[in-house]
Amino acid sequence: MNPKISILTPTYNRKTALAELLEALLSQTFQDFEIIIVNDAGEEVESICALYPEIKSKVINLKENHYHVYARNRALEQAEGEFIMFMDDDDLPLPTHLERMVDAIQSADLVYSDVEIVDYEENPGRRIPKKRFLFAYDSDLAAMRKFSTYVPSGSMYRKSIHKRLGEFDEYVRNYWDWDFFLRVASSYRVKRVPVASVLYEFSSSGNNQSKDLNKMRKYLDRLAHKHNLGELPTKNFFVLLEEPEIKKREAQTERIWDGKILQSRFYKSL
Repeated sequence: MNPKISILTPTYNRKTALAELLEALLSQTFQDFEIIIVNDAGEEVESICALYPEIKSKVINLKENHYHVYARNRALEQAEGEFIMFMDDDDLPLPTHLERMVDAIQSADLVYSDVEIVDYEENPGRRIPKKRFLFAYDSDLAAMRKFSTYVPSGSMYRKSIHKRLGEFDEYVRNYWDWDFFLRVASSYRVKRVPVASVLYEFSSSGNNQSKDLNKMRKYLDRLAHKHNLGELPTKNFFVLLEEPEIKKREAQTERIWDGKILQSRFYKSL
C-alpha cells in the first residue's frame, strides 16, 4: 500500500541535521509517510537512514551537485504518496505536525503552518538552539506578490497539482518556493494553519542558502518577470521582516515547542 504522504528532502553534507530530522519524524503522531532523501553529491547518508529502520526511506544519490531544486524534482519523480510535503534536512517538525496538516488539507489543496526560526550552535552530532522567534503572517495573495512570507518547510499539498503545474522551476532557483506558491494559489485552495509546528534553521553564521544576496538577484528578476511582479527588493531576511508592509501582516499563532534539545540516534552513537 502506498504511503499517505511523501516527504521530499534534499541534503548535502549535513548528517547531524538529517539525523535530527529523522528523529523528529519518528516522533510524529501520524506515521503513514515515506521520506525521499536526495543526496546532492555529498557524503553518504545511508548510515544515517540505517539508524532509523522504522522509517520508510528512499535514498537517491546524485553523481554531480545540481542544487536543491533539481534534487526536489528527482524526489518528486519517486513519490508514491497522495500528498507531498517539503522538509529540508535541517527542518524539524514538532510531533503533531503531520497530523495537523492531514486534518487541514481535507478542505484545501495546499496547507502550511507557521514556524519558529531557530539559530543553532553547531556541536559534534547535535545542534544547540541559541535564539528563536516566531514567524507567523496572514495569508494574503495580493501582498504575497511583493513580499513572500511563505516558508515551505513542512507545507503539504495534493500531488495531483503537478499534473497541471508541472515540476518545480529550476530557472528561478532560490525563489522556487515563492514561484510554486504563486502558481498554486492562483488556481487552488491554500490554507494557513496558525500553529508554529515546524522549526526552521536560519543561522547568522551558517550556510543557509538565502543569505547570498548578490547571487540571488538574477533569480529574483526571473521570478518577477515570470509573474509580472514588477521591481522587487533584494534584502537580508531579517531586514525584510522590518518592512512596514510585512509588520502589518503579523498574525497570532499557537506556540507549541517546549525548547528541548533533540538528541538523535546519530548523536548517541558517537
